[in-house]
Parts: sequence; structure tokens; C-alpha cells
Amino acid sequence: MDYKKLNNIIGWLMFVIAAIVYLVTVEPSTSLWDCGEYISTSNKLEVGHPPGAPLFMLIGRLFSFLAFGDVTRVAFWINMVSVVASAFTVLFLFWTIVMAGRKLIGAVKGQETPIQTLLLIGAGAIGALSFAFTDSFWFSAVEGEVYAMSSFFTAFVFWAMLKWELV
Repeated sequence: MDYKKLNNIIGWLMFVIAAIVYLVTVEPSTSLWDCGEYISTSNKLEVGHPPGAPLFMLIGRLFSFLAFGDVTRVAFWINMVSVVASAFTVLFLFWTIVMAGRKLIGAVKGQETPIQTLLLIGAGAIGALSFAFTDSFWFSAVEGEVYAMSSFFTAFVFWAMLKWELV
């Protein structure tokens, strides 16, 4: 299997692993701190405490429609915003680590040796899964808080910068 295909497959595997773990451990309702506020303001599209998180609230509102009118499931579906955002964070972190590692070891695009492929994919998988299972990231991944979405956008932008630089 060629390097590019393997990189994409393993990257999406990291996404699936993180998504399944977070889905199994997601908060079924609300938890302490600001989660209750974010869930209620997302559900009713109200104004949260400053500075607020308008994009989180808008996306949370879209996810709340998946409760199909069952108000006991609204919190679960708004918590799912963090699950999806966190799984995508792990995906982009994997690809970022692989890209940075490629530059570090001087692997030539399209001419990767099997050892380079193993090192790069292994480093990306270990780094992404290590981050996915850190205490603070996991907690933000399973509750309706803005940190998961913030991590996602940070990971995406950093990946995009490296992609632009290294292409």
C-alpha cells in the first residue's frame, strides 16, 4: 500500500477510535461548570456569558434538532458537538504530526521507505492517541463546552498552515 493511502486510512482510523471512545463515554445530560449554560443557550439560542460562543451555540442548536422534540435528549445531542469536534481534532493532530515528522526526517514525497513510513505513521498514531486520552482533553470531549470546538479549530488551522507550507 502506498504512503498517501496508508496515511489517510490510519488518520481516519484515529478519528473512528476517538469518536467511538468519546461516544461511549459522553455525558447523557449536563455536568457541572458552564455546560448547563451552554446547553440551555444552545437549545434556545440565547446569549451566554461573555465572551460567549456564538458558533458553538449555533452548531449546538443544529445538533439539538436530532433530539426530535424529546427534551430529555437535547443535552446529549449538544454534548455530541464536542464528541465530533474532538474526534476531528485527533484526526488533524495525527496528520499534523506526520507532516512535521516528514519534514524532520527529510522524507521525500512519493519516495518514502518502508522504515520512514512506519516511523511517521507510528509517531502520528502514538501522538494523536496519547492526546486523545489525556485527562483534560477527554473531559472536554464528552461535555457541552466550547473547549473541544476551540481545539478542533486550532488543530485544523495548524494542519492547514503546514499543508500550505509543505505542499
